[in-house]
Amino acid sequence: MQGLILAAGKGTRLHPITATRSKAMAPVLERPIVARVMDTLVANGIRRFVLIISEEDQEIRRYFSQRNEPELDVCFVVQQERLGMANALSLAAPHLHENFILSACDNLTSAEHVAELIETHQGQQEDATLSLMEVARERIQSTGIVELRDGRIARIVEKPTPEEAPSNISSLPLYIFSQMLLRYLPRVKPSARGEYELQDAIQMLIDERGPVAGVYTEGRLQLTNPADLLALNRHYLANGNGSTQIRPAHLGQNTRLHTPLRIDPTVAIGDNCAIGPNVYLERGCQIGEGVTIRDAVVLRNATVADGSRVEGCVVA
Repeated sequence: MQGLILAAGKGTRLHPITATRSKAMAPVLERPIVARVMDTLVANGIRRFVLIISEEDQEIRRYFSQRNEPELDVCFVVQQERLGMANALSLAAPHLHENFILSACDNLTSAEHVAELIETHQGQQEDATLSLMEVARERIQSTGIVELRDGRIARIVEKPTPEEAPSNISSLPLYIFSQMLLRYLPRVKPSARGEYELQDAIQMLIDERGPVAGVYTEGRLQLTNPADLLALNRHYLANGNGSTQIRPAHLGQNTRLHTPLRIDPTVAIGDNCAIGPNVYLERGCQIGEGVTIRDAVVLRNATVADGSRVEGCVVA
């Protein structure tokens, strides 16, 4: 099985984080979120990947070229215009030669959920297996919603109004498809938003070949805005993926470090500071004297002035 990750998104709602990098490269404890998503697939034996990227994102190319993982095969496909998921998939199609798992780079579920998707897809020889999650009524209009019949997905609607929605069950941007789905991509027409919606191709597949499978997850982590980036880093710190860096470039006198936290070794911290808990300081940060930082992310090369108190936010 191949992996396909959509990583061409601009991340407008993540500004100013995405002023100097793409959404896919937003940092989650020293690793970009696209790599965190890939980790869940690698944990399930997937070794060949296609990444859809934007033309201007050279950082993502450098990152994967510098990773010392010769067992992974990563192919890049450029999406010149952001015209929707079906358009991205059509660009990737020449590189897909078997069943594939498709994920957005900003949607992070557990490796165990990915394993359940793969098991369901292979065990029932499905054409499509979708990741499902119940959502609150106010979220219905921002996601794809499915209609179930006898436990299988019979209809999928992209961003319906609450009145039009057939349920409150969301189709997350994580799918497994057979090659059959690729046949429907040329028939997808632009939506009212001017995008080629993947849900339209899925519905064609359902209409002509019957309902498809779904696997529920109780939760996922998503990256839409700076608060989400803070939550992602907090999650990884809380689950043992962070450690104190006791020898940053400079650690001032009387400065206290409170775990869990992660400090890049290029960071300089002044005197009389209190850093942590739940803090990630990315490379090149300069922290002044008398600074308090807790429950926060300070992005690369940022400067925090003397006497500042940083709490519950992302500093760019």
